[in-house]
Amino acid sequence: MPFEPTDLPDNILTLSLKKVVNWCRRSSIWPLPFATACCGIELMATASSRYDLARFGAEVMRFSPRQADLLIVAGRVGIKMMPVLQRIYLQMAEPKWVISMGACASTGGEFDNYATIQGIDQFMPVDVFIPGCPPRPETLIEGIIAIQKIIDIQGIPDRSKRPLKIAIEPTYRPAPQPHSS
Repeated sequence: MPFEPTDLPDNILTLSLKKVVNWCRRSSIWPLPFATACCGIELMATASSRYDLARFGAEVMRFSPRQADLLIVAGRVGIKMMPVLQRIYLQMAEPKWVISMGACASTGGEFDNYATIQGIDQFMPVDVFIPGCPPRPETLIEGIIAIQKIIDIQGIPDRSKRPLKIAIEPTYRPAPQPHSS
């Protein structure tokens, strides 16, 4: 006689292992903040009682890469900071995700010079870009919801994440300086 789910009592729940693992993972994201500028203030505001990041299971900010699975890069990143940021990313446990928060981390923002990275996605894989200068806390919450959707889609991860470009060779060429006449 074949087994039917309707034969079970009402107090038994049947799920696949993939759904349980994804629910646990998406409900307990541990972010590591890499905040270097004004976006860091908005990141701190997101954890306050007004916006309550705890609703999404991401209230435990970890400052050790080995205990975090979500890297939030908030603010501008200098060319001298990029090797440190890459090392932090490499030390994070798998599976891991990256949010690029704000215009400076995503595109260099208003800092159009040789010392500022013009988008961290040139050097590490970024899962979610959050626009704004600085973005509002609600926008960061939408970014974390987007990470949760990615977790639901990915399932139990395989170990084939995109490779890093470890060498620091920016692809950005600064515009020529104006000459005074």
